[in-house]
Amino acid sequence: MPVRAAGAESGRGIPKSPSEAMEELEHTCPQPRLTLTAPAPFADETSCQCQAPHEKLTIAQARLGTPVDRPVRVYADGIFDLFHAGHARALMQAKTLFPNSYLLVGVCSDDLTHKFKGFTVMNETERYEALRHCRYVDEVIRDAPWTLTPEFLEKHKIDFVAHDDIPYSSAGSDDVYKHIKEAGMFVPTQRTEGISTSDIITRIVRDYDVYARRNLQRGYTAKELNVSFINEKKYRFQNQVDKMKEKVKNVEEKSKEFVYKVEEKSHDLIQKWEEKSREFIGNFLELFGPDGAWKQMFQERSGRMLQAFSPRQSPNSSPTRGRSPSRSPSPPWVINKTSPPSSPKAASASLSSMSEGDEDEK
Repeated sequence: MPVRAAGAESGRGIPKSPSEAMEELEHTCPQPRLTLTAPAPFADETSCQCQAPHEKLTIAQARLGTPVDRPVRVYADGIFDLFHAGHARALMQAKTLFPNSYLLVGVCSDDLTHKFKGFTVMNETERYEALRHCRYVDEVIRDAPWTLTPEFLEKHKIDFVAHDDIPYSSAGSDDVYKHIKEAGMFVPTQRTEGISTSDIITRIVRDYDVYARRNLQRGYTAKELNVSFINEKKYRFQNQVDKMKEKVKNVEEKSKEFVYKVEEKSHDLIQKWEEKSREFIGNFLELFGPDGAWKQMFQERSGRMLQAFSPRQSPNSSPTRGRSPSRSPSPPWVINKTSPPSSPKAASASLSSMSEGDEDEK
């Protein structure tokens, strides 16, 4: 909304009072970003042009969400080289210190950083762009000062400065945030242990050979990597050795997989063979066992054969010979053993009777 100066006339031709004009000026401060579909703007593109007086706030007032007509402007600065989760976490803390806050992030230029801290991996343009795409940042200030001056704080209407509470000694000072702390404008954040730009650089230096070999394999030249001719040949040879090791490893894994599949199939075949053998044995016993079908069939057939070969029995009405039915002819040589003779006379009598019987038959 365009801001009209105090004393400007309204549509009715009546000049506005100073209080009405001040009320219009109170709402011109940039508001926090509500959408994350675009990167955060740079301060020199959308600087705070609010003409309303910037009242000094206490931390207690800011925590209550006052003033209601503008956000609390929080400033955080740094180098932000190799932007990582530790940086993002610090900015998240700065953004959430107060209920309604507008986070400005200052990024130092290459000249200042190389002068007071050292060489960086990312140049200043890359570091600016990395901060613009952090979700917690509302505005990025390029070429931020190393030491915060009252003029800088007034220009950007900064209410509080957020940083970890560890004294930051640099540029001949034991703590560059000492005057900010004394003014009651400092709010501490917590460092994330286990990660920092120095830690990442230490890992790269420690594993330099690994990264050099990897980038040579990806197509970078030895000149781009600042690698000597001898080291280049050594790295390329090591890459070939690693490829051979990888091939051998793949062959071993494939052979193990093949053996495993063969074992699985053999187990399946053995299991099927056992099932078939059990089925065969069961059928065999059912057919040829003690109570099997084959025995019953054999008994039935043998019974039929015996009936076929055995003579027929004479009928009950067949004629009999004309002799006493109680006496059956006996051969002359058969001796009656049931009643042996008690004396020689009896034996001779029995022999004479047998001879008489034979003469009668003749």
